[in-house]
Amino acid sequence: MVSISMAVVATISALVLGLLLSNANSSFSAVQGQVTSISAEILRLDQLLRRYGSETKLAREKLREYAERKRDDLFPTNPAEVHLGDQSTYELLQEVEDLVLSVKPANGRDQWWLTQAMTLASKIGDTRFLLAQHNGQGTPKAVLLLLVFWLTLLFGSFALFAPSNVITKATLALCALAIAGSIGMILELERGFGGLVQISPKAMNHAVAALQAEANNENSGSHT
Repeated sequence: MVSISMAVVATISALVLGLLLSNANSSFSAVQGQVTSISAEILRLDQLLRRYGSETKLAREKLREYAERKRDDLFPTNPAEVHLGDQSTYELLQEVEDLVLSVKPANGRDQWWLTQAMTLASKIGDTRFLLAQHNGQGTPKAVLLLLVFWLTLLFGSFALFAPSNVITKATLALCALAIAGSIGMILELERGFGGLVQISPKAMNHAVAALQAEANNENSGSHT
């Protein structure tokens, strides 16, 4: 009877653990996609403003400042200083929008560029709020505690019926370590920023580097 009961507990634990791992990985991939999206949208917005003309120079400078600040918020040197929804950074994006709105289009073509630029700025703001909502999201602690309780019962039954020797104890210890590692991986994937398993900063770094290179080229060209 004990063996049958533990078999049921083992099956439920395996299903729940697999489901939590799958959900955590999906959440991690979604956040990575949001970081990539905001990076691409920043680059595209800078392209649109550059093609419009010199009237958008101030907006582009403020956009570059926003990109640098957003990069530092998401991927700081100190992992404890991650800020997913810093209001002062968002205010920089609002300043970009205000500067774009202050530009007076001369014709229908210019109006189209500005409309596209405002649409992209709005998308960047939407993605910012999605990233901010990631903070504090994750598997309820009660679910994890229940899973740990099930696993404790399961390993307790193994120790009860298994022969007491070095090989058995080593096997149980390794299995317990593997299970603990999987629970730790769930927590790391759900955290996303500032942990052992982190969202890749490559997209944001590339966007900031591209904006800085473009600014340096323009400054060099204006001095020649």
